[in-house]
Amino acid sequence: MRLLPLFLLLTPLTLPGAKTLDIYFIDVEGGAATLVVTPEKESLLMDAGWRRDGDRDAKRIVEVAAKAGLQKIDYFFTSHFHADHFGGLPALASRLPIGKFVDHGDRVGPPGRNEAGQWEAYLKLSEGKRWSVQPGDKLPFKRVSVTIVSSNGQLLPQPVGRPGPNPLCANAALKDPDPGEDARSVGFLVSLGKFQFLDLGDLSWNKEHELACPENRVGEIDLYQVTMHGMPMSGAPQQVWSAKPAVAIMNNGPRKGGTPAAYETVRKSPGLQDLWQVHYALGSDKDHNTDERMIANLTAEQDCAGHWLKVSVERNGKYTVSNSRNGFSKTYSAR
Repeated sequence: MRLLPLFLLLTPLTLPGAKTLDIYFIDVEGGAATLVVTPEKESLLMDAGWRRDGDRDAKRIVEVAAKAGLQKIDYFFTSHFHADHFGGLPALASRLPIGKFVDHGDRVGPPGRNEAGQWEAYLKLSEGKRWSVQPGDKLPFKRVSVTIVSSNGQLLPQPVGRPGPNPLCANAALKDPDPGEDARSVGFLVSLGKFQFLDLGDLSWNKEHELACPENRVGEIDLYQVTMHGMPMSGAPQQVWSAKPAVAIMNNGPRKGGTPAAYETVRKSPGLQDLWQVHYALGSDKDHNTDERMIANLTAEQDCAGHWLKVSVERNGKYTVSNSRNGFSKTYSAR
């Protein structure tokens, strides 16, 4: 019997380099946890949700990490030191090894509500493995580029792509200065070929303004994680609209974020095709929630199963968003 050449036996899914860049938006009930897994199984986790009885958020992250084929997290990013972003870290670290702890530098201000002892726990966990990043720093991933665009109130010094005046900056409204942790959020830009994903944590309004004005420093992107869960302290239109995301994902909770104002800003972004949500915003109305097929969780927190959203990016620039609750998915193309 004549054997076929090996390359004819390989399907597209088994061809070398055919693996995808995967991004998971994990439900931590109004906190944040975004897992990035490269085709080489390098990993970055931005935030770990809340400290909860029974370690709910840590367990949800570990479950998704296992589905992604991970046995460790290479880089854990604390976007900023608020309870909904790093409170679940000790429970997570007790279940999953972490290689490097990335942050903006020491926390500012007194501990907030439910944050007692969390900063001290972070210092202990990260001892000898801590990296306080600056804008322009890059992770040493093999094929996927991860560039720090914001950290400790500082922003990317040089624009990505072609710089030029941003017309959206004219008469742009500003808010009161933010001296706290949100304005210090670590933000990053993930790139694979033409595909671009922007995650700015909880970067506050005026810092978003600086990122976009007088010129847009991050360029145009494909996928955008809505800042601060869709709360009005973030979401400056001049930043969102100049980034021109094709797809946005809002990591809101059932009664945290997902505000009508933030929803309207994202919806009006030029070229936006779809907005996906981690939760149905129960405090809003039907007109300010997206198509239910694109919402991972529809219930109140006490009844929530913790479904997640996944984005899989191919080398050719196609990317597919999938909803673990119902299996609904939709495919897009990078610009």
